[in-house]
Amino acid sequence: MMRDSIGNMEIKSILFDMDNTLFDFIEAKYAACEAIVEHLGLKDSRELFKYFLRGVYNFEAWENIMDYMKDRGVYSEQVYLECCDLYERKKLEAIDPYPNVLETLHQLKKMGFSLGVVTDAHIDHARSRLMKTRLFDLFDVLVTADMTGTKKPSPEIFFKTLEKLQITPDQALYIGDSLRRDIEPARKIGMVTAYAAYGDRNVKEDRSCQADYCLNDISDVFKFLDSKNAQSNQHSISEKCIYRMTSFPA
Repeated sequence: MMRDSIGNMEIKSILFDMDNTLFDFIEAKYAACEAIVEHLGLKDSRELFKYFLRGVYNFEAWENIMDYMKDRGVYSEQVYLECCDLYERKKLEAIDPYPNVLETLHQLKKMGFSLGVVTDAHIDHARSRLMKTRLFDLFDVLVTADMTGTKKPSPEIFFKTLEKLQITPDQALYIGDSLRRDIEPARKIGMVTAYAAYGDRNVKEDRSCQADYCLNDISDVFKFLDSKNAQSNQHSISEKCIYRMTSFPA
């Protein structure tokens, strides 16, 4: 369901992706990889991070750590389990909200918007990260991939969130850092979209999709909530966004 105009839409809910939209998850993973490599007495934390990027397992799967250890001849079950525990602890410790996230969410709540999170993370990980960042209690709805059996860009995870909030797609503004997995599917089902350029690490993504708005800081959302100005504020991400784009290791 594509829109011809967003100028007259009444936004009731603001929905967010989680990782790299509310906090820098990539840097947290780097920190966790560094802790593991130090624990093993090795020096190539960037190489360990690359194992998570291979696509052999899930981006969060511990098996990536196992393969890394086996390839370097340092695997034992006991040390492997120590590294998995270290990975989870250090990753969570390193997560902090981006600047202005807490203030922005508090203000959106005061303005009467309901707030939701739509994430591919498992429910346990999502809760832990949102609790660590003091964001959990600010959201009315949390929908994770394991709750729906699908991941973005599947529309099902978005529809489940809208159902829980009892709103239609055109009553939601969706904010995410991935053009392919966040912005494109949200636009296709009729949501207004805001591209979180400040958190985009997806350097290899197709960049042809355009959001309705671009955020160089999460607080930029307030510039676009006045429906009277929605049409005039609409712009191309290629013209207005300041890309952060700190890439994954080569």
